[in-house]
Amino acid sequence: MKLLRTAILVCLAALLAGCAGGDYDDRGSLPIPPKLMQEMAAKGMSPDDPIMVRIYKKESELEVWKRTSSGRYALLKTYPLCRWSGKLGPKTREGDRQAPEGFYTVSRGLMNPRSQFYLSFNLGYPNQLERALGYGGSALMVHGACTSAGCYAMTNDGVGEVYAVAREALAAGQPGFQVQSLPFRMTPANFAEHRADPNMPFWRNLKEGTDLFAVTRVPPNVSACGGRYRFTPGNEAAPPAGDPLAPCPMAAPDPAVEAVASKQAHDEQTIALISASRGPATWTYVDGGMHPSFREILRRAGPQKLAAMTSADKVPVSTPEAALADPYKGDEPPETDIQ
Repeated sequence: MKLLRTAILVCLAALLAGCAGGDYDDRGSLPIPPKLMQEMAAKGMSPDDPIMVRIYKKESELEVWKRTSSGRYALLKTYPLCRWSGKLGPKTREGDRQAPEGFYTVSRGLMNPRSQFYLSFNLGYPNQLERALGYGGSALMVHGACTSAGCYAMTNDGVGEVYAVAREALAAGQPGFQVQSLPFRMTPANFAEHRADPNMPFWRNLKEGTDLFAVTRVPPNVSACGGRYRFTPGNEAAPPAGDPLAPCPMAAPDPAVEAVASKQAHDEQTIALISASRGPATWTYVDGGMHPSFREILRRAGPQKLAAMTSADKVPVSTPEAALADPYKGDEPPETDIQ
């Protein structure tokens, strides 16, 4: 009887511990919210359909794209980022506080349901090209709360939705979802504005991938050669992996690639027209940025209030003074295409 009572007490203690954890302990398996499910259905999407994620530093936004019943991808939802660190440009070394820029693939093994910042997924930095270039760094995440030391923080509520959508797509058989981490929306206006930045050749290489997606509405195949990204249509077989620093092979003619060239020519004309009418902007980031909606809360209510709103554990907002110094005001006119 004594052993039985002990066993019962142990079981009760375990049950109570589970209750104390509540939903927080099950955060990695929480369902997609009903409202988001309704938005999916209205756009011809299902939870099982593959996804793609886009991140924009300057605008502090994260987009979730999802394949529709047509086989092409469409925008599901845009989320404001609460915090990212560093400045515009790629990450190259450990400790530089830079949030990465590039093309990444997130597999099931990179999903973290027990993150110290609620939920997270690892971008997989450095990727194959970045390793070949000698870049260093680790544990570069998209996670909850409003703190960053090289990561993208999007509040507990925001990452909870994105995590659930990604989890269901991966569980349905998508081997990994593509993340396009970009300095800004790849519009002619932004390229004209930042034309004096030394990272411009790298950003033009990234734009080749986003342009191919704009034409095909399918995430491109991503490889590397000649020390840069190489993109091929995602609805075709991916090229075999090779040395990222070796010369690029001759590309075969492809209608999608030709359409991309036409788009790029048009964009270059627009960039030239904008550049002729205004000088390049000088953007100075003290330490990363914050979406204007969160910055207004920070300005009005202070970092403690924002921390309480974005994290159940009230994780402190990282370098709040630097967040307030984010030069992006969010006053650009709306875009007319999917960029």
